[in-house]
Amino acid sequence: MEHDDFVSRVLGVVESIPPGRVMTYGDVAAAIGSRAARAVGQTMAYYGSEVPWWRVIRSSGHPAVDHALEYFRAEGTPLLWSASGVFRVDLAAARWMP
Repeated sequence: MEHDDFVSRVLGVVESIPPGRVMTYGDVAAAIGSRAARAVGQTMAYYGSEVPWWRVIRSSGHPAVDHALEYFRAEGTPLLWSASGVFRVDLAAARWMP
């Protein structure tokens, strides 16, 4: 089934992201030969709980959920902080491509 193949390919890419590194939803889509970044997001929402979901972020560098911070800190992921205390991942330093 085509749907299951997309899901398994997305999850395979996410599992391969090393600790302390990240990919955007678009990066994951591109890695499997797709342009469907939103479908990657949906895949992560429905099937991503068993893979390192915090390593897939928005193209702005912001994580999908704020509680990813504990994972980023534990893995030493490079972060940027605003004056107001909002963080994002330093994509220039942390972006990974398989």
